[in-house]
Amino acid sequence: MKHGAQIQFGVILAAAAAIALTVPAGLDRHQAHTLAIVLVTLGLWSTGLVPAFLGTLIFFTLLLIPGLASPELVFSGFTAPAIWLVMSGFVLVAAIRITGLGTRLGNAAAPHLSRSYPGLIAGLVAMGAALGFLMPSSVGRSMALVPIGMALAEALGFERGSNGRTGVALAVAFGCNIPSFAILPANLPNMVLSGAAAHLHGISIGYTDYLVLHYPVLGILKSVAIVALILRAYPARTGSPAAVAAPAPSDAGGGTRQQLWLLGLLFVTLALWATDRFHGINPAWIGLAAAVILLLPRVGLVSPEAFRSAIDFGTLLLVAGVLGLGAVVSASGLGERLAELVTTVLPLAPGRDFANFLSLSALATLTALISTMPGVPAVLTPLAPDLAAATGFSVEAVLMTQVIGFSTVIFPYQVAPLIVAMGLAGEPVRALLRVTLALALLTFVLLVPLDFIWWKLLGWI
Repeated sequence: MKHGAQIQFGVILAAAAAIALTVPAGLDRHQAHTLAIVLVTLGLWSTGLVPAFLGTLIFFTLLLIPGLASPELVFSGFTAPAIWLVMSGFVLVAAIRITGLGTRLGNAAAPHLSRSYPGLIAGLVAMGAALGFLMPSSVGRSMALVPIGMALAEALGFERGSNGRTGVALAVAFGCNIPSFAILPANLPNMVLSGAAAHLHGISIGYTDYLVLHYPVLGILKSVAIVALILRAYPARTGSPAAVAAPAPSDAGGGTRQQLWLLGLLFVTLALWATDRFHGINPAWIGLAAAVILLLPRVGLVSPEAFRSAIDFGTLLLVAGVLGLGAVVSASGLGERLAELVTTVLPLAPGRDFANFLSLSALATLTALISTMPGVPAVLTPLAPDLAAATGFSVEAVLMTQVIGFSTVIFPYQVAPLIVAMGLAGEPVRALLRVTLALALLTFVLLVPLDFIWWKLLGWI
């Protein structure tokens, strides 16, 4: 795997060097050097040869030392709301872990999931999808649900390596990740898109608008497809279940009283996110307020020590880097040049709505193969006005087609939380591939046309 990544990065590095040295037609020297640095950065992020935060620091350094961009532009991602939404998500996940709320919710559902194998797979996917509304972290959701799912698999007699155990692990991995691409604060690419849209185009993406547009197809129907594909790829039958030995709820830090208090705060936060079109408060600031409450001395649930251990500064650096990359691409004029290239390759033209919709969705999906999911908004958001002019769509509609792309997983490396969930479950990552490939095909054959119809009904196209 590492050898293949080295070869991939070597090809990207060679292409970047060629661009920097030859200055292709249509670009000036500044744009060529900037494009070379962007390619190197995307290569580092996608191959994983170095930690993602180090790739971000390399990106900053390569731009700042030769003066290709100002510090204000390079570090502009740190002022974006998305950074604070990610940070508040870490605090919420820490509170859920400290109180044991995730485990308690899982235990309550466990007896209902153990009656049949299809019911178990469907129930675990549904639980993962439901947690997407409460826990804004794919890894956090996996950490809460994997122990419950594996305990159920063991109680139902599914041994390591069996279809049943693999199916349970896949249900948790996909359920905790894929449906939440349709919930604005629930996944990293969503927040990067929201931050980039506001940062580059002054467009504020509302929680409710995002949910209504994407969740019926990319959340609900895709979840149904995931269940069907897992049952087909890894069929199994349950025997007589033993006593389900799901993990006992944690009572650390106050037990049931604190769990109820936290659940109330989560529902208030969710209600404020869902009504943002009425009060106009950015979802990031709502999340920040919830984090502040959880951090308050004596009132909150997250101690300073827990805060320091919960915050993943590497992820914060990655988000800032992705947003900064988008700003640099836009300011350098590369966005316009790339848009011109894209419009000559893709069959884009005003009035050809379905072809435009399919082309933009495919563009985002293919971009994710190189940049991974969080990088899609960094690459495509600067191109949105030009793509809107080429298609006749609004800029907002063009931006939203990115969600179809970065929620369509072809290879597992594109979504690190999927790999983390399988690792937590002790199941091989290669099992993901049988489902991701089939799901990607089904998405473009069935779900994208249905999504197009839904967008038409809502008046987005």
